[in-house]
Amino acid sequence: MNEAPKIAPWSTYRRLWPWLSPYAARLVLVLCGSLLATGLTLAQPWISKLMIDEALMKRDWDMLLRVAGLMVGATLGGFAVNALVSYRYVALSAQMLFDMRVALLRHLQRLSPRFYGSFRLGDLMSRLNSDVSDVQRVAGDTLLSVLSNVLFLAGSVGMMLWLDWKLFLVGTVLVPLAVGAFLHFQRRMTQLTRQMRERGADIGSLLADTILGMRTVNALGAENHEAERFATANGGFVATMLRMQTTSFLAGALPGTIVTASSAAVILYGGKQIIDGTLTIGALVAFITYHGRLLAPVQALMGLTASLATARVALARIFELFDTAPEVTEAPAPCPLPAVRREIRLEGVTMHHGREPVLDKASLAIPAGSFTAIIGPSGAGKSTLADLLVRLLDPVAGRVTVDGMDLRDLALADLRARVLLVDQAPFLFNASIADNIAFARPGASDAAIAGAASAAGLDGLIARLPDGLATRTGERGLALSAGERHRIAIARALLRQPDVLILDEPTAALDEATEQLVAKGLRKALPDATLIVITHKPALADLADHVIRLERATAMIEPQIIAHG
Repeated sequence: MNEAPKIAPWSTYRRLWPWLSPYAARLVLVLCGSLLATGLTLAQPWISKLMIDEALMKRDWDMLLRVAGLMVGATLGGFAVNALVSYRYVALSAQMLFDMRVALLRHLQRLSPRFYGSFRLGDLMSRLNSDVSDVQRVAGDTLLSVLSNVLFLAGSVGMMLWLDWKLFLVGTVLVPLAVGAFLHFQRRMTQLTRQMRERGADIGSLLADTILGMRTVNALGAENHEAERFATANGGFVATMLRMQTTSFLAGALPGTIVTASSAAVILYGGKQIIDGTLTIGALVAFITYHGRLLAPVQALMGLTASLATARVALARIFELFDTAPEVTEAPAPCPLPAVRREIRLEGVTMHHGREPVLDKASLAIPAGSFTAIIGPSGAGKSTLADLLVRLLDPVAGRVTVDGMDLRDLALADLRARVLLVDQAPFLFNASIADNIAFARPGASDAAIAGAASAAGLDGLIARLPDGLATRTGERGLALSAGERHRIAIARALLRQPDVLILDEPTAALDEATEQLVAKGLRKALPDATLIVITHKPALADLADHVIRLERATAMIEPQIIAHG
């Protein structure tokens, strides 16, 4: 992504409210606990004043004992309350972030294949991993720290004003200058944080491409070319990181140095008041303690603001995913889908992925219980038709119906339980063959899993493997051949026992004998189901009851339908 980075507004944090609101009451209790802990901490310098002015200066042993007791009580009480508040807040923030992760995952599950075809994998993983982790870190630590420091800062200011308002003005005159310097560097930090995220996503996308295409890289002898590409991407990342490091140092060091310089003025002016007899030693000691503690939350808030700026960028990138509207949405009051008994129809369906239509006013009917083959050249819309039948996409015009009901009126869960698609390049998880077959049906029995494997023509493979169905398939199933992966995906579909099974090039990687075995196993395993096979193979089409031929760039008012016996 080479466009100029966008600056996320602070109002981005308001969008967290849907995840915060269920925990509002418990967060108020955490706030009350933080107020109590801050009050106990603020009491300690005042207790020091009592020790000096009322006990030491007056040589009062009983007062000294009482002051010591107060000091111990305030210290232990502050420790206990802080520990409880921190524990409860971290637990609440973890639950809130879990809710947010689940909501994001649910949203991504609703996006169409076109989103995943156009969005870079490395950038998507960067948002799901790095950005969500940044938000979690800030939610679990920074926000509570900001609250504690703001409360302590307000309390310290109040105590200093109560002790001596003139001394307070002397001690804080340089604070606005420090804050102004920090805000300048913070704006630059926000820009650089966004740039770093983008450069990191560039590296992630490059590595993902290289690893997924390693066979191609090796086959073409392009190792040096890939290393040079990586060096270029890494150079951009390192340059941005160094600029961010310099800016971060200036954002923390320069304002802190300015604020610290005011300590000298406090000592000089306060010392003169003691000499003049207008201020007690205890009051000056308490004031200096509050002033010293004032600097800590000011500097901490300056640093924490940088963390909040980083999280603000991360949140904006996460909400960009939330703001990606799904192409397929469920009806407000969806209708249930009973067993498919009649037919599947396309009625004047038009679909396009760019300017040219892939399907143009296509109309066809597939009888329930039939074995229908869909053939045609590449780009004629066969895979698009499969996506329409399971509502991964919706048509631009026209409608798709099952038993006379528009798919857009049906509950998605019902539709995808009744109508199943096995993709041309099915995905396997890095788990056992049995776990992959039982995916989405984790309670399936061993016998049912073995039966589905047999129906998909996997008996020979299972018999050759030492661990049988317990054999792991490897990352994305690459420990197996393409044909074996496809048969496992078919077994996974058969285990679900759908009313309609759509297979996109199911036997592309199989020899003719295995192809015949799989085709016969499908009909035996699903005797009453509607089987729709998208294929380039005439031999497989010959086994079908009906053949529908799609022609590229043709208005498919009535596709050619060839009936067999």
